[in-house]
Amino acid sequence: MRYSRAEYTKMLAAQQEVARAEEDYHRLRAAYVEIAKNEPGHEVALAMIGADMDRAHARLQVLIGLPQMPFTHDPSRHLPHAVEDEEEQAGA
Repeated sequence: MRYSRAEYTKMLAAQQEVARAEEDYHRLRAAYVEIAKNEPGHEVALAMIGADMDRAHARLQVLIGLPQMPFTHDPSRHLPHAVEDEEEQAGA
């Protein structure tokens, strides 16, 4: 099967984006495991890296075409709702 230049360029860009997302996920996972082994009491660092790792995993799932897991949280999607709720409670 032959690809046009535009199709090949898009395919190459998609492959590079998937590779970058996978590298980000593995880098964050390695950092999480290292902190969990060396500093298990550092709960804040584990929570922050864990959240970043979840977002990186969700991004990777979207890029490769898998549906997101139901427990995957994307704070950028849920944050506006939380802000609206807080504003409503403050105004009441």
